[in-house]
Amino acid sequence: MTDVMKKDLQIYATKIRMGIIEGTYNAKSGHPGGSLSSADVFAYLYGKEMRVDPKNPKWEDRDRFVLSKGHCAPGLYAALANKGFFPVEDLKTLRHVGSYLQGHPSMNMTPGIDMSTGSLGQGISVAAGMANAAKYLKKDINVYALLGDGEIQEGQVWEAFMYSANYKLDNLCAIIDFNGLQIDGKVQDVMNPEPIDEKLKAFGFEVITVNGNDFDELEKAFDLFHKTEGKPFAIIMKTVKGKGVSYMEDQVGWHGKAPNDEEYKIAMDELSAQLKELEA
Repeated sequence: MTDVMKKDLQIYATKIRMGIIEGTYNAKSGHPGGSLSSADVFAYLYGKEMRVDPKNPKWEDRDRFVLSKGHCAPGLYAALANKGFFPVEDLKTLRHVGSYLQGHPSMNMTPGIDMSTGSLGQGISVAAGMANAAKYLKKDINVYALLGDGEIQEGQVWEAFMYSANYKLDNLCAIIDFNGLQIDGKVQDVMNPEPIDEKLKAFGFEVITVNGNDFDELEKAFDLFHKTEGKPFAIIMKTVKGKGVSYMEDQVGWHGKAPNDEEYKIAMDELSAQLKELEA
């Protein structure tokens, strides 16, 4: 990856993080922690990896993205807004009555959303169906699904994984945001899913584990995805929950609450400083 591309992605990710804080602050609710940990992969997907067209959100031959951990919609909305699917200013309407940016993604309301999600475990099943449909139609379409590490405690996830391997869906990329925290505490204490990599391999996946907050590592993972044939692909991303905002990092309490006035100012000041340094 060139230095220019990496800087562009870092700028994009920082703007996504600012959008997450802006949205959850104005909503007075939402899920900033897991949205922030996923900001870098959102930036990579929409800034480099996927074939999408903001001017034609329903383009038939576009790649598809399913946010299986649908509560992290603030991050996806910020990625779409900064890509040009809708105005960045609209992020302030998150969860407001009448807004098309609700607490979970809706494919019927929001440009760029490929699947309505929210009930954990269901998104990956839909993604697998999309990937199989693309195979059936002989379409060169890749399908990407982002799951939470707490989400994979759901049994339906593993049914979808079994299905994906059975149908050799090498156009499916399942991405697991492994930040180690869920609403009730540490994932390992609530219902430990480890060893995730060995379980995925046993279910027929090609698997790589990377630092999900590092663009060089993400590039390595997606390059391997494109080289893999005959089996579905999984990326286990080790990330930091709340990444980019000092007082939110690795703090389970920021799974599902919004910053107050003081916290909002601290977060936006930190992110603005990061953006200014990147754009210098």
